Amino acid sequence: MPFVSVRDLRMYHEIRGDGPRLLFISGTGGDLRRSPNAFDSPLSKHFTVLAYDQRGLGRTDRPDIPYTMTDYAADADALLQAVGWDRCLVMGVSFGGMVAQEFALRYPQRVERLVLACTSSGGAGGASYPLHELTGLSLQDWARKVVELSDARRDATWQTAHPQEFQTLVAETLAGLKVGENEPGRTVGARRQIEARQGHNTYDRLPTLQMPAFICGGRYDGIASVSNQEAMRQQIPAARLELFEGGHLFFIQDPRAFERIIAFLQGRLD
Repeated sequence: MPFVSVRDLRMYHEIRGDGPRLLFISGTGGDLRRSPNAFDSPLSKHFTVLAYDQRGLGRTDRPDIPYTMTDYAADADALLQAVGWDRCLVMGVSFGGMVAQEFALRYPQRVERLVLACTSSGGAGGASYPLHELTGLSLQDWARKVVELSDARRDATWQTAHPQEFQTLVAETLAGLKVGENEPGRTVGARRQIEARQGHNTYDRLPTLQMPAFICGGRYDGIASVSNQEAMRQQIPAARLELFEGGHLFFIQDPRAFERIIAFLQGRLD
């Protein structure tokens, strides 16, 4: 069944693919009804992928209470218990990478290998772009801003030179934002996730992580900067960092990205 009871939530999840077990943790506003999602990537060709809608998002419950990063980590732990997974590979993207850090710190016995994609540690390691500053924007303006931030090359000059490409990217982003837009609690859940994101700070605790970690990102990411990812690499003892030709969605922009992520998860980069 796609719904399971997880702590105080009714949580939506899917398991697809074949191979070693991989928990995939999605980013801000993540909803498995959006495309592309984890199952549109090459991951399910190599792994048994467990992906889910986090609290406040998608088809999972959206309680109107404060959320914390500890909650998100505990949700992931409880989901693994519910599906009977003791230990697995873990990949977190953007906000999901923040959750993955907190999860690995609190439940290290569950994590075989850790992929942190286009994310930040907070604290002295630097924070990702403060999305809470955009919460008053219309969906259209939010989409335009996110497209700009996602790739630093998309400045005003680029937009003038590539108007059709820019508008296509905005339309694609807007279509994703509109999934489930009229559902009860959607605005509340999205806001609560953004609020939890503001409290993210793992930097001083990262040196305790002992599992192999692969930190990856785009050279032109305006949301999770290269310097933030370098800071995480310096803090995690068994970490390596690789950068790809793209922005926040580097794994879509650069075909090499998933090749390297998969190689790491399979233990072929050691």
